[in-house]
Formats: sequence, C-alpha cells, structure tokens
Amino acid sequence: MKKLLPLGLVTLMLATPSFAAGDAAAGKAKAAVCAACHGANGIAMIPGYPNLAGQNAQYIVSALKAYKSGERKGGQSMVMAPQATMLSDADMENLAAYFSQMK
Repeated sequence: MKKLLPLGLVTLMLATPSFAAGDAAAGKAKAAVCAACHGANGIAMIPGYPNLAGQNAQYIVSALKAYKSGERKGGQSMVMAPQATMLSDADMENLAAYFSQMK
C-alpha cells in the first residue's frame, strides 16, 4: 500500500489538466495596462476592483472571454469589455498564467 500511494499521486498529477497553459512571462509584459485598476502586483488599490494575484487561471480566461463576447454585463463591464476586446485568446491565457502564479 505504501508503494502504491506515491505512484497514485504521480498518476493523478500527470492526469490533471493544467489551466494555466499560457506563458507567464508574456502575460507579465501584457499586464501593464491591467495595473491601472488591478495594481502592479495584482492587488487592487481601488475599492470594489478585484485582486488578480493568485486568481484561478481558468476563471480569468472565462471572465475575459465573457467580457469580450458581451456575455458578462453589469459591474465593471463597461470598463472591461473594451480591454478584453483587444486581447487574443493567447493573450488571455498568458495573462491568466501570469496572475494565477502570483502569491
């Protein structure tokens, strides 16, 4: 049993999909515009704006795509929709990889 546990953990880790498939370095380069509202370190300085540091990568990509498509309304959508419209799918993945790896 003790020998099977580590093997099972390795198998599980290899089988788990990675949602931060983007390039964090490319995301960091693209994130300069995000800093105006979400802070240079991913911690928002403006009350009511979300922190992006440590956020789930899949959530970031999903939110950006929803803003871009117009599916996400209300809140800060009037600010975020134009920002998201300028991003490619690769940009979104890269930003998600960058912010999700932050502490």
